[in-house]
Amino acid sequence: MKILHVDSSISGDRSLSKELSAIAVANLRAIYPDAEVLYRDLVENPINHLTGPIFAGFEGGELADADEALQQEHRLSEQLVDEFLASNILVIGAPMYNFSIASQLKVWLDRIAQVGRTFSYTEHGTVGLAGGKCVIVVSVCGGFYSHGPMAPMDFQEPYLQSFFKFLGITDVRFVRAEGALKGELERSEGIKVAKAALSRVY
Repeated sequence: MKILHVDSSISGDRSLSKELSAIAVANLRAIYPDAEVLYRDLVENPINHLTGPIFAGFEGGELADADEALQQEHRLSEQLVDEFLASNILVIGAPMYNFSIASQLKVWLDRIAQVGRTFSYTEHGTVGLAGGKCVIVVSVCGGFYSHGPMAPMDFQEPYLQSFFKFLGITDVRFVRAEGALKGELERSEGIKVAKAALSRVY
């Protein structure tokens, strides 16, 4: 059993999503005591945005003319997709920023979406190649987006659901701590609900 744990919060040690994603991993370790856990903090160890030359490396082109910096980017792309494909369970700490995911998380997603590795083109359309995994997304929202007037502004959960489905992963589970910026009572209740959900998410 291999668990890939990814965090994307800009809040450092004050991050609620990091706290909750760590609880998710601890719960999984209790179920799978021999599990191998690989951790990536996408803020503390940022990944460069996708560029044309970096993207060209996905296609297995000739890299002999690439300078050392670009070759290093290609090696990182391969490392990231290898880590992703090797994992059985992904735990993603995903705070909501401006109704969607952190740009740091988007960069990581861009690197693992590689034709021939995680999806392929066929005469019947695209086919995901990374099925059989479980993705647990631990989301923290300042407001309330699972219901009420702000629900249509949630571009985080639908995006992640669609992205992983594109890669062939249909088992995507969301745990939310909502109301984190709405006052101490709302924040405490949101944390309580999220922790209860984490105890039964897997």
